[in-house]
Amino acid sequence: MDSISVNKVGKAYKIYFNRFGRLLEWISPVKRAHHNLKWVLKDISFTVGKGETVGIIGVNGAGKSTLLKLITGTSQPTTGSVTINGRVAAMLELGMGFHPDFTGRQNVFMACQLQGLSIEQIHVLMPEIEAFAEIGEAIDQPLRIYSSGMQVRLAFSVATAVRPDVLIVDEALSVGDMAFQAKCFQRINRYRREGMTLLFVTHALDDIVKHCQKAILLRHGTIDMIGEPRDVVNRFRDQIFGKSKKVKKSDDSNKLEVQLSTEDLYHTRPLYQKIEYRWGAGGAKIIDFAVVANEKMYPTSITTGSKVDFVFNVLFERDITHPVFGIMIKTHDGVIMYGTNSEISSDKDVTTATYKSGQVIKCSFRCPLDLNRGNYLISLGVSEFSIDGEDKPLDRRYDSIMIQVVNEQASIGLSNLNAEFDWEQ
Repeated sequence: MDSISVNKVGKAYKIYFNRFGRLLEWISPVKRAHHNLKWVLKDISFTVGKGETVGIIGVNGAGKSTLLKLITGTSQPTTGSVTINGRVAAMLELGMGFHPDFTGRQNVFMACQLQGLSIEQIHVLMPEIEAFAEIGEAIDQPLRIYSSGMQVRLAFSVATAVRPDVLIVDEALSVGDMAFQAKCFQRINRYRREGMTLLFVTHALDDIVKHCQKAILLRHGTIDMIGEPRDVVNRFRDQIFGKSKKVKKSDDSNKLEVQLSTEDLYHTRPLYQKIEYRWGAGGAKIIDFAVVANEKMYPTSITTGSKVDFVFNVLFERDITHPVFGIMIKTHDGVIMYGTNSEISSDKDVTTATYKSGQVIKCSFRCPLDLNRGNYLISLGVSEFSIDGEDKPLDRRYDSIMIQVVNEQASIGLSNLNAEFDWEQ
């Protein structure tokens, strides 16, 4: 018997023509609609078997959270039906219906009672819930003073204090720190071995590949793909970052032929980010780029430790002597992981010639990407050297490229140092 069965489910919300539309529908003797229907989900059908782990992915607005609300029963479908067999525990939007004015302990009692547990059972489970959440004395403080991470710790501890038949999680675990996430997945894996079904939404694509037997990709409110997690995740990455292209090797087997345009096509390339901040005095501009890893251009994901080439074309709009080319890698929240320029990284003297107006040159930085998994923003720049050390920026394209690094080894932090363990008795 399937744990979850979703059959031709659709969800629409009423968009009224004006602020009186709802009232007119209620009181008017003439049955006339004063609204349009906005469909956020259409014709969704799938099943989840007992003990199966299924991940749901898609961009923001694809309908993931709405689908989970329909499955848990907190919202009703406009069309179709949802059937769940067994006791359900759900974590939607960082909590379990906790009230901010009650203490953590009071919220635990209320949430456990809603799950059907008796007061005696809750008293027995409370020490384990406190120990797993690891929030210390805050358990007796009002929930409104909790950070989002503390709320997640408490909510997950309550939801899994007793093994549910079905656990549904909406992105909540991504808020907790990596050590707590690891502890959560240890408990989840133990419950899975005991027959628990897990359905969860996440943007952590590595978790989908690592933990799921099946994945569902939602797009514009419909199912775009259901299948083996790695295939579904790769399709999603292609949609976000653009499809990877194979790179040809030249006669020199160690050298890749990266063909870039002499026209300004930078903003049309896969991996380009519209959020870029571009500035500079002018005189030269960066007009095209490529990211190459494992013989693929614009890869949708890059494995930790891979050698990566960041290649870009620069068009000179006036004669420039002694240009300096640079690159910077940052986390999505602005932590600089690495930065260098042609003065530091090149053993060639790129400054001896004067680059003429109208000339295009191709620059490249190659480095092993020893970063831990996550999304990273790439900035490129070209400056004019100054003897006093205050180089004049000509074109800076900050946060203009995004790459995704994947690492199937579980480790914490931003860098991957590839530690090797040894022991002796």
